[in-house]
Amino acid sequence: MNFKFYYIIRGDERLLTTNLSGGLPLSSVWNKKGISLVEVLISTVLICVGVLSLLTLLPSGWRLSGKSDLLGRAAGILQGELERNEIWIMNEKNQVTPTPSAPSSQPFYPSGKETPQPGDIPYQVTTEIQELGGGSGSWRVRVRVTWPGNETGITESVIVTRQLFFAQ
Repeated sequence: MNFKFYYIIRGDERLLTTNLSGGLPLSSVWNKKGISLVEVLISTVLICVGVLSLLTLLPSGWRLSGKSDLLGRAAGILQGELERNEIWIMNEKNQVTPTPSAPSSQPFYPSGKETPQPGDIPYQVTTEIQELGGGSGSWRVRVRVTWPGNETGITESVIVTRQLFFAQ
């Protein structure tokens, strides 16, 4: 069942037809179409506020992506150094020299060159090899990688046991 209501707005008489269940209007007889200048200005202001709020996040996003880049490179260097030492120790033909009192420390450049290339960040790689138990054939390899701006760096260790007949 449909009801017809008459509304008088700003001197206009408008007919609005709705359904009985109280839902949305089914049809309306309005001649105005489009949006007004005020609505355009309001939407422009809202969009500007949204864009400006996103722009305030940009510097912190750049800073965070730079930190994650440095940390990701350091993690790759750390894993490579751990694996290199693990392979060296597992080969029974190699002589392993423990270094608990004087860990070896060397600079590392992501370009892989001995000297820094443009854009390289100098990472410092410290490796310590410690023998576990007298003559057990087990060693603990601890690697620490630091870089400018993070003197704590990241550290990881692995326990390596000699395997007979392991050769590269």
